[in-house]
Amino acid sequence: MTTACEPIQLPVAGRLLNGQFVRVLVMVFGSGLSMYLLTSVIPLYLAANGAGGIGAGLSTAAMMFSAVGVELLVPRMLARWGYQLVLGLGLVLLGAPSMVLLTTVELPLVLAVCVVRGAGLAILVVGAVALVADLAPSTRRGEALGVYGVAVGVPAVIGLPLGVYLTHVIGFGALFVIAAVASLAGLVTLTGLPARVGTEEQHVQVLGGVRRSGLLMPTLVFAAVTVAAGISVTFLPLAVASDKQSMVATALLLQAIAAPLARWLAGRYADRIGPAKLLAPALMFAAAGAGALVLLPSTVAILMGSTCFGIGFGAAQNLTLTLMYNRVDRARYGQVSALWNLAYDGGWGLGALVFGAIVTGTGYQPAFALTAAVVALAVVPALKRR
Repeated sequence: MTTACEPIQLPVAGRLLNGQFVRVLVMVFGSGLSMYLLTSVIPLYLAANGAGGIGAGLSTAAMMFSAVGVELLVPRMLARWGYQLVLGLGLVLLGAPSMVLLTTVELPLVLAVCVVRGAGLAILVVGAVALVADLAPSTRRGEALGVYGVAVGVPAVIGLPLGVYLTHVIGFGALFVIAAVASLAGLVTLTGLPARVGTEEQHVQVLGGVRRSGLLMPTLVFAAVTVAAGISVTFLPLAVASDKQSMVATALLLQAIAAPLARWLAGRYADRIGPAKLLAPALMFAAAGAGALVLLPSTVAILMGSTCFGIGFGAAQNLTLTLMYNRVDRARYGQVSALWNLAYDGGWGLGALVFGAIVTGTGYQPAFALTAAVVALAVVPALKRR
């Protein structure tokens, strides 16, 4: 039986869900639930206590930009301290600060909580993805990343609507405690995980050698898709009349359900025929889904478009990540994980920021058309590198 201080034991080719991998899935599910329970709740908490829309927006921005900054540091942290210590730190930083919210509604302190939680989130997403790639057999890595994607995606489906609902049932305080416990409970799973990385990590900068190693194309392609993802989640509720918000909620739910399912299926087929062959079709799905929003306020267009985008977005998540891991050796898994998560968080934040500036002059339909064009352009390099 593997102990906490033993190195990674690679599973046999036919077995994916070994004990270590299951522990990782349990950990990411709990930390993801902690994250998504408060994603919409903290802005609501600030707005309910007089901070208004500015405070709500600052809370999301503080967490996102904190995550982007810390993601650059995580590969070196993994190389120096190993998985157990680094992931444990991430769980504490994501969960424990939620308890501070029981004692304050002051905007500076709430923003400080968001910054610390963003650091914990960055550690967990980079470290967990690298560990999954380390644990999985090379012949089933795509499927392993797909299963991981489901474990990450399900908390979003559950946590986003549940968090808002529970504020009216148990109140903010009890919800902050639940979010803290969901993350901190993951510390129990660390005892069965490898203490150190499987191979000595290279002391390489996250952005070092990106072009030479073939990581630049999938990084930029994925960033183009996350730009559209950040825009749809942020602005679709604003672009639709208030009497159709239930339809918007349904559309976002369909997108959230489609993404992890597509991520898992893409992984299974990528292991058989290669991720590069599936990437361009996934991007076409995402572009078509984003383009459907031009047909606002059509209910059919919004629901079908959100589902279609969820399929393309979820598949692209797996395919770009698998492609990047296939192009490097095990010693650079931390760098790949950090790059991919930088594309995710950076594209998400940048898309919302630029779209907000454009839409004031163009209106929603032209701005959504431009968003679809950005994703469609990403198909070109994906086709060239097949």
